[in-house]
Amino acid sequence: MEATVEQLSDYERERGKPMPTLNHSIIQGNLIFALHLHYRTTFTLLPEINLTMRERPDAVPDIAIYPKLQIDFLHDVTSMTQMPLTVIEIVSPSQSNDDILAKFERYFRAGVQSCWLVLPSFKAISVYSAIGKYQFFTDDTTLTDPVTGIELPLNDIFAEG
Repeated sequence: MEATVEQLSDYERERGKPMPTLNHSIIQGNLIFALHLHYRTTFTLLPEINLTMRERPDAVPDIAIYPKLQIDFLHDVTSMTQMPLTVIEIVSPSQSNDDILAKFERYFRAGVQSCWLVLPSFKAISVYSAIGKYQFFTDDTTLTDPVTGIELPLNDIFAEG
């Protein structure tokens, strides 16, 4: 029997995470839209921003939520050294729970205060305030993040249109 080795794409090698899928993209767009609609004056939302972490390698969460940042269009930033309040990771079919939880451990050690685990196939989100400490939101409930005070109806996140 011959073993096969899956080749990683440039995207996966550079970002250390799987290539996004259609569902991933739709949910990420819905999250950005819903968060921006309700919280744009309170928070800065950064999709796919590189986080420079003490522990290598750096990380690129699907969405990072910061307290409102002052933006300087003349002096861009390629990697954030300040950790966000919250990171959001949307699970891809090829990711394991262990992979995500290891990433969450790194985020918490770096100073992130909450992590959202978005489970597209379950239409659910777990909001972690520490490893092993989370709230699980499903169906037509409203997600509440105790760290940021963010509240979002899950129907807005998993909307199909």
